[in-house]
Amino acid sequence: MDAPCADPAGPTGRDPVPLTEPAEGVPPVVADPRALRQAAAALAGADGPIAVDTERASGYRYSQRAYLVQLRREGAGTVLVDPIALDGHLGPLVTALADTEWVLHAASQDLPCLAELDLRPAALFDTELAGRLAGFDRVALGTLVERMLGYRLEKGHGAADWSRRPLPPEWLAYAALDVELLLPLKDALERELAAQGKLEWALEEFEAVRTAGSPRPRAEPWRRTSGIHRVRTPRQLAVVRSLWEARDAVARQRDIAPGRVLPDTAIVDAALASPDSEAELTALPTFRGRAQRRMSGTWLAAIKEAKALRRTELPEATPPQDGPPPPNRWADRDPDAAARLSAARAALTTIAETNRLPVENLLLPDLVRRTCWQPPADTDPATVADVLRAGGARSWQVALAAEALANALRATAT
Repeated sequence: MDAPCADPAGPTGRDPVPLTEPAEGVPPVVADPRALRQAAAALAGADGPIAVDTERASGYRYSQRAYLVQLRREGAGTVLVDPIALDGHLGPLVTALADTEWVLHAASQDLPCLAELDLRPAALFDTELAGRLAGFDRVALGTLVERMLGYRLEKGHGAADWSRRPLPPEWLAYAALDVELLLPLKDALERELAAQGKLEWALEEFEAVRTAGSPRPRAEPWRRTSGIHRVRTPRQLAVVRSLWEARDAVARQRDIAPGRVLPDTAIVDAALASPDSEAELTALPTFRGRAQRRMSGTWLAAIKEAKALRRTELPEATPPQDGPPPPNRWADRDPDAAARLSAARAALTTIAETNRLPVENLLLPDLVRRTCWQPPADTDPATVADVLRAGGARSWQVALAAEALANALRATAT
């Protein structure tokens, strides 16, 4: 599709053109091996990068699997693939997409579920990350398409239950539109990054996203239960943990989002009330419902298990620290570290503003905190650069930030 010319630094200067249907119509969903082979052959026979997107069922399902995969390549058009109907066997597509550059928006959200299907890019362009590096304040797909290409995408089904079958036609149109303009958007952002002298930075960032391993599981994920700040005692925390783990087991087994099995508010209410019987449990607001009454034996068993723990088995009132404490506690615990962090943040903010970058894209805040909390013995720029590289910073980030960070560490040394 030919996109209208746009001023990369701002709006096109005219009202955006609403885009409600794909230019070539909504293609039929690929849902059998024969159609998959035909679609894979068409993609393999076309040229250029491939736009890729997925639809998941977050908020409805426990798993983060892809329930629809959308692809588009110049010369092949748009392809919609149903990996559920194909039992996840996408071999012809894996072959067709090998050694190609993929274009995704917010790639880190989609790459894990694509990897589950054995789909992995040989090269990557992330339009959301490109927008951030270009200094744009708003980087949602629709916003970037409107800014760079002059079209307005119709949104509205991103949070739908994509595990539903059959998928409604209007959902399929929405899904197809998500890849309709990714390729011209990539071209426009690439030109903008090159004009700003940031294209090499972006390529490093894209490669880091492409090669990133699976995120490390949280040590105590149950501590992220919404409303847990109301829970004060270790025994109550044990109830939260036990109910969270029981809920997680049920959700995993049924492939239902945990919050649909039992809301976080109900877990916290039960921890505070500490019921001893099924009657006391089902007297609590959420547990009165028919579905929760059927599960009351499971929940009561989890509560009793927590109550039976020895004191030494109870969770700590505060989570174990993996790294520095929260910055708001630094001034009391280590005033020198607090001074280092303040100086470092000021220096990095100046660099980020000068280069029209979000400061968090200049250096990860966690890496800055760790470096300031426990700086190297030598705070010369070369040593600080080594510390940043060991922490995962890319070459362009080290080149921009190492000297300023070293100066901040030295300026506050006692």
